[in-house]
Amino acid sequence: MRTMKRLRPSGQSLFITIFVLAAFASAVAQTQTTSPKATHAAPQDQTASSQTAPAPSKGLTMDDIIKLSQAGLSDNVIIGKIKRNGQAFDLSPDQLLRLKTARVNDKVIEVMMDPSKAEAALTPPLAATPAGASADATMPAEVGIYWRRHGDKTWNELPPEVVNWKTGGVMKSFASYGMVKGDVNGHIEGKSSQTSTSTTCEFLIVASEGVALTEYQLLHLHQNGNSREFRTTTGGVFHASGGATRDLVRFDGKKIAPRHYFVTLPPEVGKGEYAFMPPGAVASKNAAGSAGKVYSFQVIE
Repeated sequence: MRTMKRLRPSGQSLFITIFVLAAFASAVAQTQTTSPKATHAAPQDQTASSQTAPAPSKGLTMDDIIKLSQAGLSDNVIIGKIKRNGQAFDLSPDQLLRLKTARVNDKVIEVMMDPSKAEAALTPPLAATPAGASADATMPAEVGIYWRRHGDKTWNELPPEVVNWKTGGVMKSFASYGMVKGDVNGHIEGKSSQTSTSTTCEFLIVASEGVALTEYQLLHLHQNGNSREFRTTTGGVFHASGGATRDLVRFDGKKIAPRHYFVTLPPEVGKGEYAFMPPGAVASKNAAGSAGKVYSFQVIE
């Protein structure tokens, strides 16, 4: 039998074989390392584009309106939001009741049902404060009379006091003033007002709807023992004559916003007791025995 001889490759053939295998292994490794990066690149790009693209807008809901109102946003802001949404709400009686229970303003509800009413429902901005009045941080909205020292930004409420009315001939303390029959006399308990002001103080009158500044009266009060008194006539002092206007102090004011009037004291006001009387405090000769109110203050400097 012939003995077969094992062929041994030459050194050059062995080197070429090793080089080819190494090159092939390197190419395979490179493909495996770069391929995952390529597959992950697409999701990253999709994530980035989703962050920059705006989210689709959602319609405004009744719950949104309630949340905005309870958060303290102004009616103008809420109405503007409804206007931009441009969608009318078909509100059922139960939904209307829920909105009222949540204290949503009536004009906001009206715009919800008809967005075309938005412009008419928007409250106009407050007019600029007139010369002589310092800038306001807040403007009271509740009907009443407010005061502050010149330069201050915060308005202080002027508390009202009860007035008891008596007709002429009853209050003998007014005899020296030439009181005549038909005069109505106001009597306020207490020797002086609890509110002390100066001649440079500023006043703000917030009137009821439809009431003008000329319907208010500024009165000079006279101290009498432990009370203060003044005199007017039935129907109001602006229609009176003679001694009945003795305690009336003329004053001027400027309208700075709807129902808001800015008032400063006239130069003739000196130290003493004074009061603003709102309209309707006394209206007829039958006022005797009834009660009204005035907003009193004392000027100390």
